[in-house]
Amino acid sequence: MDSRPVVFDTRVVTGSGGGPDKTILNSPRFLEPLGYRMLCGYLTPPGDPGYADIEHKAAKYAAPLISIPDRGPTDWRIIPNLLKVCRDEKVAIWHGHDYKTNALGLLLKRFWPMRLVTTLHGWVKQTARTPLYYRIDQLCLPRYERVFCVSDDLYKAARNSGVSKRKCLLLENGIDTVEYTRQRSVVEAKVELGLPPQEFLIGAVGRLSPEKAFDLLLRSVKILRDAGHAARLVIVGEGDDRARLEALQSELGLENVVQLPGWQSDVRTYYEAMDLFVLSSLREGLPNVLLEAMALKVPCVATRIAGIPKLIEHAVDGWLVEPGDGSALTDGISRLVCNSELRLRYANNARATIVKRYDFQQRIQRLASVYDELLSQRHPGAS
Repeated sequence: MDSRPVVFDTRVVTGSGGGPDKTILNSPRFLEPLGYRMLCGYLTPPGDPGYADIEHKAAKYAAPLISIPDRGPTDWRIIPNLLKVCRDEKVAIWHGHDYKTNALGLLLKRFWPMRLVTTLHGWVKQTARTPLYYRIDQLCLPRYERVFCVSDDLYKAARNSGVSKRKCLLLENGIDTVEYTRQRSVVEAKVELGLPPQEFLIGAVGRLSPEKAFDLLLRSVKILRDAGHAARLVIVGEGDDRARLEALQSELGLENVVQLPGWQSDVRTYYEAMDLFVLSSLREGLPNVLLEAMALKVPCVATRIAGIPKLIEHAVDGWLVEPGDGSALTDGISRLVCNSELRLRYANNARATIVKRYDFQQRIQRLASVYDELLSQRHPGAS
């Protein structure tokens, strides 16, 4: 019989997910040698076609996946379904990853004794409902035993929400530096994707959503093209901002030089084909896509937000610009388009930074040490 403590990571997801899922689904294989069995629990709408992408990622990393049908805010059936998993699997640690799983963890602990931890990935998407969701999260966080924050700004936000200093921990995202090692040259990757090897490729990866400010990136490429640079753009991802971006693409006359290939199960070849990676976001936590690009030695331009200035030292590991400043974004891109030596220096320095400070195994070791600490303590309420 397997006596290892069970960690149940839980998250609500619609479609193919995002950055947090890379961390969740990659964690079980790293936690196993450290004495833990981890389950990846996803609350997802029944029949959601995008969920196949989560299943694909889980299979790739041999991550134990538990799917819980979630039909919306009034679907009470998720409670007994989750409770059954906790009891059947003898869950020792509940690890939430969003406002709903944080609220559910507090509820389920009344019926099954387990330690409660959560990771705060960022309150970045803005819709009519998100202020309510984020407020629920802020009310839940102080009642958790440990709150992991992926960036300094989120650490401050958690502390401002009432999380005590003892419970609040900075745990930045990490990258498997063995998996994310460049395998192709830029030219080889371009040829594999059917892209012109002689043209400069600017790339971005992320959900097509307004907070990513991909419209600014499109306008920057237009300016570069008008200035005579043979620059192309590829934005890998899918989302509800696609129609607006396609309309802008047409308005700017960029139909033949901008590609929106949608969600891709393996983005590695796109990264390796990029001469420059650009993160134009207005809001982020510590984005995995930036870590991935840096690990693969792609020079980067990124906005100076959240945890990014700690990750990238300006003019050393990459180039930073203020969020929402289209002129600064264009200038930063142009600076690197015109300077191959600068691109090479940033790329090499970026890889060294990731290996030294953001290796995934180091992150998991720190996470496991917190689990060890919690499980060594008397459970709250125990006699």
